[in-house]
Amino acid sequence: MDKNSIIGFVLIALILFGFMGYQSRQVQKQQAIQAQLDSAKRAEEHAQWLIDSAYRAEHPELAEAAVPSAQAAPVYSDSLLNKAAAAESQLVTLENEKLQVTFTTRGAQPYSVKVKDYTTYSKEDLVLLQPEKTSLGFTVYAPTAIDTRKFTFQYIPEASSDSTVVMRLPVGGGYIEQKYTLLKDSYSMNEALSFVGMNLDPSRSRSISVDFEATIARLEKGYKNETQYSRLNYYFPDDKKPENIGNGRKGSKRFNNNIEWFAFQQQFFSAIMRAPENFSYGEFAIDFVPKDSPSHDLMNCSAQMQADLKLTGGDGTANFEFYFGPNNYKGLKAYDHAYEKVIPLGGKIIGVFTKYVIIPLFDWLSRFISNFGIIILIMTIFIKIVVLPFAYKSYSSSAQMQALKPYIDKINAKYPKQEDAMKKQQETMELYRKAGVNMMGGCLPMLLQLPILWAMFRFFPASIELRQEPFLWAEDLSAYDDVIHWGTSILGMDHISLFALLMAASMFFYSKITMQGQNTGDDPNAKMMRAMSLYMMPVMMFFVCNNLSSGLSYYYLLSNLITMVETWVIRKWIVKPEKVIAKLKAAENKPAPKSKWQQRLEEAQKMQREMQKQQQKGRK
Repeated sequence: MDKNSIIGFVLIALILFGFMGYQSRQVQKQQAIQAQLDSAKRAEEHAQWLIDSAYRAEHPELAEAAVPSAQAAPVYSDSLLNKAAAAESQLVTLENEKLQVTFTTRGAQPYSVKVKDYTTYSKEDLVLLQPEKTSLGFTVYAPTAIDTRKFTFQYIPEASSDSTVVMRLPVGGGYIEQKYTLLKDSYSMNEALSFVGMNLDPSRSRSISVDFEATIARLEKGYKNETQYSRLNYYFPDDKKPENIGNGRKGSKRFNNNIEWFAFQQQFFSAIMRAPENFSYGEFAIDFVPKDSPSHDLMNCSAQMQADLKLTGGDGTANFEFYFGPNNYKGLKAYDHAYEKVIPLGGKIIGVFTKYVIIPLFDWLSRFISNFGIIILIMTIFIKIVVLPFAYKSYSSSAQMQALKPYIDKINAKYPKQEDAMKKQQETMELYRKAGVNMMGGCLPMLLQLPILWAMFRFFPASIELRQEPFLWAEDLSAYDDVIHWGTSILGMDHISLFALLMAASMFFYSKITMQGQNTGDDPNAKMMRAMSLYMMPVMMFFVCNNLSSGLSYYYLLSNLITMVETWVIRKWIVKPEKVIAKLKAAENKPAPKSKWQQRLEEAQKMQREMQKQQQKGRK
């Protein structure tokens, strides 16, 4: 490597590490600002608590009921609403084999949702919707605006059952009824919202406003990986896939067209709300909580929707469906509402390969093998066997060029000067042509393998099957393995993943093997590319995979090791160096036919030489 190559390599490394340091400082600044905002919010909440306490002291008859805000307490013309606004709330729980849903009569809404058979990374109950951090409200004009979240409904035990809870809010001569039904052995819940005997005005009550807000807690080990795969999805009827905002970034969207459903999606679990008759309007927002927040929350999601009411003689009804559960592809697909499209499986080509090859193979193997590390090993071997016919040309071309390395060295020695680069290239191509080596023969097969690599890159971090599955030193194949961990962040890292480190090392040795026999000569650009492939790419891949799924790094490690074995076998037993040399010697005195591509290339080279001669004459 010459001086220019070393300088270029050092500059690239300085730029890379400088950028990482800058990003780390920016994140720390954002976290400090968020901490100040959180502190101000807590101070405001404490002040509000003092005001509420004073209010309760002056009005002991309210006991523990919700008190008005620091602003003016609402007063309604309907005495029943005033009574409901000050009434004490209670909690009611529904439970089936998969979910435990607790409701509060304050607003007749879900209070918390626990997903059974799953735990957080810290082995606590997995609560998807948290108490005091979830809000679901409906607003209707009857004739004034009534926001259900401001009132305490009456629990109706005689109309409820083990799978159904009914709550009512008396209004004038009628009532608003909320009926929730938890389906048996399912992650689904249905909601029926009814307005009975209220004589709704058709001119003002054709639709209702729906406001759903939730703060989703952190459930996984790696904050960066969890935020990267968490987002808010919204699906237009009959669309190919849902749109989304989030993926670790704050965002908001507004639409005036129909929306069938939306989802607050954590990396492996989702809270989905669907309107069978579609929402007619949607406004969404998502914001992520800083990593060092004491709340240990992940993100704040909100959806402000508009839904049509079915009016019959002054009464109105609206129905909704909910899903609270894991992002399991087959489980979500069974609902036939395109829920499974919240799982990021790649684009059209990659998604097809993942859905119809990777997932079925993974599910089939898991029926017989319980160790997911072994399953990944078998999948990797299977994939490498499938692509071997395509990869063989690449491996054999590399082996043939390795056999011709002594001849390449002679050509490099024959043309040491930079101005002879064209002659050296021509003689090298002539050498490859006589030996029957196609320099471009390995490019297309390697390109065909890129979609597979990308498909696996998308599959492993989003596969709930790997969640909390241990293998070797990794406690969770869906998260990074941290064999070394320290407290403070250095260049955006606070740990070292052994699988990522081994993957980077295997990538280095694989590049070193494949570069044997490649002709760089004295070309500084070629040397720079060689240095980047040999050193920079493994380093960059280590930084990328250090925070990602250890299952993904493990797969890349296996893929590199198997590829090195295949290359070694081809070079040792299939592509014989003596045969390549014999073919070269046999063709030395025979004019080989030139392809059209070679003819066009030689013509272009001749034109280039003529242009160089003309330029030299012009200078003289």
